[in-house]
Amino acid sequence: MTNDRREEQAVGLRLAEDEVVGLASDLIRIDTTNTGDPATLKGERAAAEYVAERLAEVGYETTYVESGAPGRGNLVARLPGADPSRGALLVHGHLDVVPADATEWSVHPFSGAVRDGYVWGRGAVDMKDMLAMTIAVARRLRRDGITPPRDLVFAFLADEEAGGLQGAQWLVDHRPELFEGCTEAIGEVGGFSITLRDDVRAYLVETAEKGIAWMRLRVRARAGHGSMIHEDNAVTKLAEAVARLGRHRFPLVPTDSVREFLAGVTELTGLEFPEDDLDGAVAKLGGIARIVGATLRDTANPTMLDAGYKANVIPSTAEAVVDCRVLPGRQEAFLREVDELIGPDVEREWIANLPPVETTFDGALVDAMAESIRAEDPEARTLPYTLSGGTDAKAFSRLGIRCFGFAPLRLPPDLDFSALFHGVDERVPVDALRFGVRVLDRFLRSC
Repeated sequence: MTNDRREEQAVGLRLAEDEVVGLASDLIRIDTTNTGDPATLKGERAAAEYVAERLAEVGYETTYVESGAPGRGNLVARLPGADPSRGALLVHGHLDVVPADATEWSVHPFSGAVRDGYVWGRGAVDMKDMLAMTIAVARRLRRDGITPPRDLVFAFLADEEAGGLQGAQWLVDHRPELFEGCTEAIGEVGGFSITLRDDVRAYLVETAEKGIAWMRLRVRARAGHGSMIHEDNAVTKLAEAVARLGRHRFPLVPTDSVREFLAGVTELTGLEFPEDDLDGAVAKLGGIARIVGATLRDTANPTMLDAGYKANVIPSTAEAVVDCRVLPGRQEAFLREVDELIGPDVEREWIANLPPVETTFDGALVDAMAESIRAEDPEARTLPYTLSGGTDAKAFSRLGIRCFGFAPLRLPPDLDFSALFHGVDERVPVDALRFGVRVLDRFLRSC
């Protein structure tokens, strides 16, 4: 490569860095709140159209798809690579965000304000930061005539925050040709740094995530008058079952990804993780302990109750909803424990049941992630980890795609990053966005 060409590419990368903050702010200002209720959600069409315009400006052809529900927009674009015989890489992110109450925030959650070195607003870390980085790098590649080693498929998706039924899940079922040839994917909740001690940073790459199993419990019993003795009470039976389930601690089951993460932390810090006090040792990891601690065991958290219509009427039915998160390989054992806890009088059914996802932390793609991070942070170490939540990887894994979480950000040591997901005053550092553009650019040009 000539010196002139190198300088052109350096200028193009600086332009992408300069663009990313404005892109993130613009995306945050587009309210894509997903309540899960068709009557109150905003829809993703405006955001998808914004992305389409930014990509069209540099010559991309895009495909816009609605799932059948008006306004639930998904956008896909492909950049051909140098070697069509290689499997394509899918780079995906979701356009929707969870609700935000403006009265609780320091800034308006849909302002996209840039202040104190951060971009503020709902979606700043979940996940319009990654969308902005992806758009900036995708524009840079096309604008500067850079051909990646293999095809890149960029997907901007609806409805992830409600399970992806109008987004990734629907596309996999109805438009799988959009992802033809994709063998690997990167998406959200990985690639961010944690500071383990002094200036020792690890960047966590998601290689596994727990299954999402939203369960409805129902008790049917005899209705009656609230003033009388009534031993067959649906509310009482349900409440007792929900309390047993909510108080239960499922057994510790460290998965391969968790063990590899903990071994890496031990190597970097000397901190030990004895199995007889694993919870206590993980708690010493700071903010990331919330996520890691939730990946040591299955969880079942009651979240909704519904029974009765009048103070003096004992209802014939009572219902509860429980948010269950299940580790890879634990589905059958988990259900056995649940059935023992709730007892024979309680019916259960799945509202949603998305299985766990897990892959190994090895191969050329993982090496490219580590090298791209080290090019910007030479002393850094990449480690695998398990996500306690779920992502659109659950949909794409059904196509046989190997999925990772890799949205690179170098974060300040004192930032409680995990608390910002769905939290108040969600924000992302401007420097972290620029860092992410540099890492993602290098990664997509080398993977």
